[in-house]
Amino acid sequence: MSLTKDALQLINANALDAAGKTLATLIPTVVLSEDAKVVDLERFQAGRSRFRGTYSTDSLNDFALYVVERAAPGARGFINQDEMSCALLFNLGNAEAPGHADDRAVLKLKPTAGYTAAQQIGGRGISQKDLSDWIEDWHQYLTPVDEAGNAIPVAKAIAAVRTITIKASSESETTVGDTSASRSAMDQIEARSKETLPVSLQFRTVPFEGLTEQQITLRLSVITSGAVPVLKLRWVGEEVQREDIAQEFKAVLQRNIGEAAVLSLGAFDPK
Repeated sequence: MSLTKDALQLINANALDAAGKTLATLIPTVVLSEDAKVVDLERFQAGRSRFRGTYSTDSLNDFALYVVERAAPGARGFINQDEMSCALLFNLGNAEAPGHADDRAVLKLKPTAGYTAAQQIGGRGISQKDLSDWIEDWHQYLTPVDEAGNAIPVAKAIAAVRTITIKASSESETTVGDTSASRSAMDQIEARSKETLPVSLQFRTVPFEGLTEQQITLRLSVITSGAVPVLKLRWVGEEVQREDIAQEFKAVLQRNIGEAAVLSLGAFDPK
C-alpha cells in the first residue's frame, strides 16, 4: 500500500510537532511544522533573554543619569545638532562582535518658552499692537537699546512702538537752460515716534534645559510702504549663534556622561 504525497507530509508534520526540536539560539526556539517554521518562545519564559528597549526624554540631566547608570562597554551616542537630539546605543557592539542595537536611550531637547518666542517673532512683519503686546508679555527677558547702545526702559519702548507715525514729504527741482530743461522729484517717507524708538531688543533666555543663558539681538526695522507701519525684528547672527548653542549641547552632554559612552556627531541606522 503506497502513501500519497499529502499523507506523507501530514505524517512528517505530526512527527516534527511531537519532537519539538530545539535550536541552539540565545532566545529559546523550536522547529515546528508549516515548512519548518521557527517559533520564538521568549514570551513563555519568566523573563526576557536580554535587556532591550528605548528610554526617551527631553531632560538632558535625566538622560545623562540614565546613561551613567546603564554604562556598558562599547556604548556609542550619535548627536544630531540640527535637531538638538542624541541617540545612544548600549549594545551596538563592533565589527567582530556586533550587537542587536535595540537597547537605547534617546534625548530630544525641548526649547524653552522664551527661546521659542524669540524664534517665532523674528523675520516676520507684525503690527504696532502685536509688537507692543509681545514686548509687554516678555519684558522680563528684554532690554531695549537705542542707537548708542543705551538701555531704554521697557515702558518707554512700548510707548514708542505704539505711537509710531509715518510722515511723507516731497521735493521737486527744475533746471532750465537755453536749449534744454530737466526736472527731478524726490519723495521722502519717515517713521517717527513721540518716544525714543529702540534700535534693537536684547533678549536673554536659556535656549534649552541644561545649557547656559544666551543673549539674542533682535534688530527692529519699520516698513513704511503701506498706509500703516509694519514692524519686523531680525535675529542678528542667527546661524552663528545656533551653531554655538549646538556645540555647547555636545560639550555639556559629554561632560555629564563622562566615560559612560563615546559621542559622535551624526546619525547611525542599525538596520
